Amino acid sequence: MSKAAKTRERIIETAREQFSDAGYDRVTVRDIAAGAGCDPALIIRYFGSKDSLFAEAAQFDLHLPDLSTVAHQILGRALATHFCAIWEQDSGASGFPVLLRSAASNEIAAQKMRQIFAAQVLPALKPVVRRENLELTAALISSQLLGIALGRYILKLPPLVALSRQETHIPCRTGHSSQLPTARRLAGWPSAHATTLGNRVVVGVPSTNRC
Repeated sequence: MSKAAKTRERIIETAREQFSDAGYDRVTVRDIAAGAGCDPALIIRYFGSKDSLFAEAAQFDLHLPDLSTVAHQILGRALATHFCAIWEQDSGASGFPVLLRSAASNEIAAQKMRQIFAAQVLPALKPVVRRENLELTAALISSQLLGIALGRYILKLPPLVALSRQETHIPCRTGHSSQLPTARRLAGWPSAHATTLGNRVVVGVPSTNRC
């Protein structure tokens, strides 16, 4: 391995440790350079920006729940609730907004997103989606959720920003979106228009709590 390659690898390892310990926002290029024992200019030379370095170095875990234990009628809302919690971690600790922002213009970040899709999203949906439609259904659901993320966290569209996660508006509305007819039909899920009564899911029962 060349000296330059070793320096690059050392920067990545240092960045991974610091991002993991302190989160994206609290780590600077100078911090990483100091830890790696190199000039900050080298980081820009090798990676272009802090965002690009983060996309390559950081580890991303969606911590997806076991969806086989969730009633099919509320799978969309369960996914949306979990998704919002991941994205809205304090201080941008999850790093997903940075990864999404970078993926539009950086192939390494885009590849990282595809790896997350293949290694985490597909396996999580496999128990609850028809095998022949798994990849397409997962792609449709991911597109719905990433679209919400883009509008709320990156573009900051006022109507989306105004929705309160604490009041469950985002999970409710995004949950229905995640079970739109095409995705629901491909997945083999029942109608998204369901109401929970205690621990039971009742389809077609009017409720003031329905989103």
